[in-house]
Amino acid sequence: MSNSAEADKLRDHVILITGAARGIGASVARACAAKGATVVLLDKQIAGLESVYDEIIASGAPIPAIYPLDLKGASVPDYQQLANTIETQFGRLDGLIHCAATLGQLAPVEHQDSKTWLETLHINLTGAYLLTRSCLALLKKQAGSSLIFTTDAHKHNAYWGAYGISKAAIEALASQLAEESEAQGNLKVHCIDPGTVQTELFARAFPATDPAELPKPEQVAPRYMDLICEADH
Repeated sequence: MSNSAEADKLRDHVILITGAARGIGASVARACAAKGATVVLLDKQIAGLESVYDEIIASGAPIPAIYPLDLKGASVPDYQQLANTIETQFGRLDGLIHCAATLGQLAPVEHQDSKTWLETLHINLTGAYLLTRSCLALLKKQAGSSLIFTTDAHKHNAYWGAYGISKAAIEALASQLAEESEAQGNLKVHCIDPGTVQTELFARAFPATDPAELPKPEQVAPRYMDLICEADH
């Protein structure tokens, strides 16, 4: 395949990416844009979104869109408004990639702070569900559309609290959605465990680890691209 064809592989595709202000989400957004996609950048950190937006514009890729949203405080109407805005502005949605996450509290179950537990589950699980539910109708309209969740191998480990529980539940949600979408065939559902990566979340979980020894977010972005670019997945 020529470089031009590869760069245009996602031309005319619209892809929504959560956690797009930094880390893996930002790297995946830049990678999608580099292949011609119009990316919708979702995060609560406006300054980070603007920085990624500027980088994509400077690269000559299609003009992205910024959609500031705090998953912790968002409700059902907020997610439906987002889906309605995407349909009105772009008329389609070809991919939804969930990269947003919060670590919460690393502690034994008996010492977990209840408020932090509920917030962590809401951001990592309930928010992802509500956003996905609002976007399903749009995704299913496009042949070969993709829904990608980010998971984590630490979900079964001691002390990982609501973060671990939320990642186990995300995998269950993805499995349900994949089976429900199998008959129609348009929507492909995947989970990716990016492993140890230089991110703020990993630094909080493992403060003694030298980040220089870890792969950077842009090094794991191709794994997401392999899934979203494959015509038959």
